[in-house]
Amino acid sequence: MAANATHMRIEIEEIPAATGRLLAASGDRLAEAGASLRDLQPVMVATIARGSSDHAAAFLKYAIELVAGVPVADIGPSVMSIYGRELHLDGCAAISISQSGKSPDIVAMAQSARRNGARTIALTNTTDSPLATAADISIDLSAGPEKSVAATKSFVSSVVAGLGILGHWSRDDALLASLQQLPEIFSRAIACDWSPLTAALEGHQSLYVLGRGPALAIAEEAALKFKETCGMHAEAYSAAEVLHGPARIVEAGFPVLALASRDAGEAGVAEIADRLARQGATVFATSTRVATAQQLPFAPTGHAITDALSLIVSFYAFVETLSRHRGFDPDNPPHLKKITETL
Repeated sequence: MAANATHMRIEIEEIPAATGRLLAASGDRLAEAGASLRDLQPVMVATIARGSSDHAAAFLKYAIELVAGVPVADIGPSVMSIYGRELHLDGCAAISISQSGKSPDIVAMAQSARRNGARTIALTNTTDSPLATAADISIDLSAGPEKSVAATKSFVSSVVAGLGILGHWSRDDALLASLQQLPEIFSRAIACDWSPLTAALEGHQSLYVLGRGPALAIAEEAALKFKETCGMHAEAYSAAEVLHGPARIVEAGFPVLALASRDAGEAGVAEIADRLARQGATVFATSTRVATAQQLPFAPTGHAITDALSLIVSFYAFVETLSRHRGFDPDNPPHLKKITETL
């Protein structure tokens, strides 16, 4: 690593170690939280988060619905913090996610969920934060300090923590075993070379990022990072939805990044990637199933749920380089700060 590396690059390089640290340091708490949900048998899981943490929650929504068969609802924190409306959550679980654990609206909604009957779990990188103390069970992400405004390792750790809880809740030994392999796989993901995408984005200020299932949550996170670190207008779409209107503006050279993971959605994402490429777009896809779109390398995990997560690690390494290539400081994007205390 270069001596003058950005905080963002340093934190990306720390993702494998941070993941291993979380699994080792908080393993018992993950098992406790999973056992608590198994005992509760929730009729629904509510998630409470904003920004990158909300994308982590979206990933967990797909994972919980696919593995546990329990519906998940993303609750807008302003329902309580601004509108003062309590929700009836008897028999439900509520998972709050925040790197800092200090956002007043997230804390207020988590407290409301607990008051109204939910079993509450907090995923936070700050053990003594208001959010941690507001929950029945708090999980320390153990990601270590994150100085860059753009969250990277805390996002990955949030998803890994949620998947650890899910694995114990559903007694899914294959999922739990997959998590243990992630530090090594993430190291390979960082090394994936996505530099051809840099050249394709020259002269462009807009692009689409596509995905399905858990990979759609990754697409949403990638689109946010394009905005934060590169000042680009990136929109995330489900590959199933992009043809319902958005494809209208896809013309010659329009950039598209299709994030496909090794699951039941891969074939559909590859098909749409090729269709947009034939329409004239410059399309890159993380799949060997594409015929017309250009392939990007990826680090497969061997598990349908975790596979999408390695894609964001490769993307983070790419977008940090792209930001500097375009003359920006990815650690200090204009108009943004690390902790947004939304009411």
